[in-house]
Amino acid sequence: MAEPKDMYQCQVSNCGFIYNPDKGDRKGKIPKGVPFAELPEDWKCPICGATKKSFKSLG
Repeated sequence: MAEPKDMYQCQVSNCGFIYNPDKGDRKGKIPKGVPFAELPEDWKCPICGATKKSFKSLG
């Protein structure tokens, strides 16, 4: 199970999506086990479309 420090939450208002490396991102074709830091730079939030810069670590 991923630690809070490994999970990142979208900070865009009304979104709050949490990227969990244990789940990956099916919509973005990111397999399970990929850490947030290793996501492609052009990856976007599957809910609101925000960039990686809009995410903050839960740890």
